[in-house]
Amino acid sequence: MVLLYPLTTEKAIGMIEKENKVIFIVDRKATKKEVADEFEKAYNVKVKRVNLLITPKGKKKAFITLQKGYSADEIATKLKIA
Repeated sequence: MVLLYPLTTEKAIGMIEKENKVIFIVDRKATKKEVADEFEKAYNVKVKRVNLLITPKGKKKAFITLQKGYSADEIATKLKIA
C-alpha cells in the first residue's frame, strides 16, 4: 500500500480547485512511479506528474497533478474531502 491517506488542509483543498492537484501522504519508501501507478489504478484517471516532499515531521507528501480531462474535484468528492 503506497497511498496512505489524502491531505485535507485548506491549502490542499485550494490546490484541488485551482491546480487540479490532489495531495496524499504516502509511504516513506514510495517512488514517483509507484505513487502514479497506484493512484491511476485506484481512481481510474491519468496522472500528469507527481512531486514528492518529506515534511519536517518525517512524512512523505505526494502532489499528484492530473492530466487535462480529469477532475481533481471528482476525486475529492469520492474521498469526501471537498
